Amino acid sequence: MTAGPGTAVDALLRAQLADPACTWSLGSYGAGAVFARDSGEPARLLADGRIGLLTARGGLAFTVPPDLRPVAYETGFTDGWSQSVALCLPEAACAMGRRTVLTELGPDAAAIRPQDRVAALFDLGLGLRAVDACLRVADAERIGRLRALAGRPLLASGDTEILRAFASRLDRIFLTRFARIEVFAAETDPAAAGIGPQSHILPSWLRLGRTHAATAPIPQGWVPCGALHPAHPARDGSGRPIPFDAGRHGAFGRVLDAWGDPALVALRRAILAGQDPDTVRADGRFARLAIRAARAQRRAMVG
Repeated sequence: MTAGPGTAVDALLRAQLADPACTWSLGSYGAGAVFARDSGEPARLLADGRIGLLTARGGLAFTVPPDLRPVAYETGFTDGWSQSVALCLPEAACAMGRRTVLTELGPDAAAIRPQDRVAALFDLGLGLRAVDACLRVADAERIGRLRALAGRPLLASGDTEILRAFASRLDRIFLTRFARIEVFAAETDPAAAGIGPQSHILPSWLRLGRTHAATAPIPQGWVPCGALHPAHPARDGSGRPIPFDAGRHGAFGRVLDAWGDPALVALRRAILAGQDPDTVRADGRFARLAIRAARAQRRAMVG
């Protein structure tokens, strides 16, 4: 499995960006941000040369470095399957700040909205390898409150509850080498606003020190910094079942053909064609998960 030229990666990102049913994520195992939007939600392309979208609730901005590698895969589970395209960089090229204490970074000069570029950015100090999880603050009083916490290891000191309450009223910014997701401070109850940008920090998961879930078939020497999650054939954006959509299923099949592991793709094709999988190729965790996903798809296709 090899990455295509930069134009192919660019085309993949732009095609998925045009589909409101595709969601995007940046982060690591235990901390991340998601950019999503409702189908009828106003969204506009960025005017500064970056690939991305801006809505009233958040934003996504990308550049495409030459070493960005998409890795497409499916994972089967008890009542269905998931589909993802991990966006990976080489281990030597993925590192971010890896700060372990709350740190003021200065103005957010790369903010998507011009009015946010004078606001102060604070790294939460999660110590993640490939992503910086930050808060953005414009209000002087809140800046002062964060400065009072600066230099402290928030996870170790037990301040996460304080920060969680504080962050709900601030913009949350997740940064990698090639992208950012901005989750704007919610003015209303996020649960009432439909599918939209969100973020999470799970300290118990962070303590495991992983860059990604063990179920993701990421090639040796590569680190996933984020992912895109194309429209699912059997689930809506909230995870609720929908009638099987053959068009969506075929579309992700083409993404797998271009960016998936050829051995796993071959197993998928065999299962969907009603064949028994090759016992040699079917060995290993990732093969078993791919087979389980394909079998779930066959069940969904026949209703």
